Amino acid sequence: MRIILCGFGVVGQSLVKLFDSRSEDLYAKYGLKPRVVGVFDSKGSAVDSSGLDLQKLIEAKKKSGTVKNYSDTKNSMSGIEMLKHVEADILIETTASNYKDAEPGMSHITTAMKKGMHVISVNKGPLALAFPSLMELAVYNQVMFKFSGTVGGGTPILDYAKNSLSGERITSFAGILNGTTNYILSNMSTGLSFDSALKDAQSKGYVEADESLDLDGLDAAAKLVILANWVMGMKVTLPDIDCTGIRKVTTDDIKKADKNNCSVKLIASCDGKLVVGPKEISNDDPLCVNGTLNAIAFTSEHSGTQTIIGRGAGGIETASSILRDLLDIRQEIART
Repeated sequence: MRIILCGFGVVGQSLVKLFDSRSEDLYAKYGLKPRVVGVFDSKGSAVDSSGLDLQKLIEAKKKSGTVKNYSDTKNSMSGIEMLKHVEADILIETTASNYKDAEPGMSHITTAMKKGMHVISVNKGPLALAFPSLMELAVYNQVMFKFSGTVGGGTPILDYAKNSLSGERITSFAGILNGTTNYILSNMSTGLSFDSALKDAQSKGYVEADESLDLDGLDAAAKLVILANWVMGMKVTLPDIDCTGIRKVTTDDIKKADKNNCSVKLIASCDGKLVVGPKEISNDDPLCVNGTLNAIAFTSEHSGTQTIIGRGAGGIETASSILRDLLDIRQEIART
């Protein structure tokens, strides 16, 4: 399977390392031979139609901060140019999420689909702003569009809701979908101020470069859009979410919740309305997890409420979700 990888940050590099370490196992177990034919980062690209040397690729990135220096013929092809001119079967889109216009990810995804390539995205921006139209474009071009890493990282939240509860009608769901805000609020419950808890989260690398994505609830809202469309069959985008972040949560709010045997959590919920905001949750509720954990509870018509808990973010966790999607596409192709 020939792959073009757009974006080569933590997730892209983790994925390439995963391909490299598991190459024999993937072929023996699943008949999957991922061949990365092109990689693009913000400073340049590396292309080889016979397949790039994955270890050499990692080394080039490590040494110079870009894949452009992979070979002596320095390549400055953009992601779009690569998608138009390099033959591949699958685009894996891992560039940074942008909730203003979803670029460059949106153009990468639409260009690939129009060329007949299957797409795996862990970039939430295009899905948050244009989920319904991207699904239509995939159907129109008869390609598969997978995105299980956009919600829950390595925890298979989307797969669980769609497959494990198939035949059930999910009536509502609510969850903690952003590990960073959960970490900050968990630390505030031990007595830290908001600013101190934020600094601690930043020092550990948990906070996005643009902190508003976490603190103002945008990341959680984007995930709520994806869930509402995928699980509930809604046709919604980011402006449909009533969204409040955690900047105004005070230590007094935390203490008040504690007196009620509760904790303050940033909850994304779909129950008639789509809302993201801080909420008191009983400490006995399975949703009430601490640290960087994510948790989501699905309530369905017959089997009641079921909660999934897992690690939301992280390079290797997200890379494992991409691999899961890749195997799904491989199996679908084998069936046809």
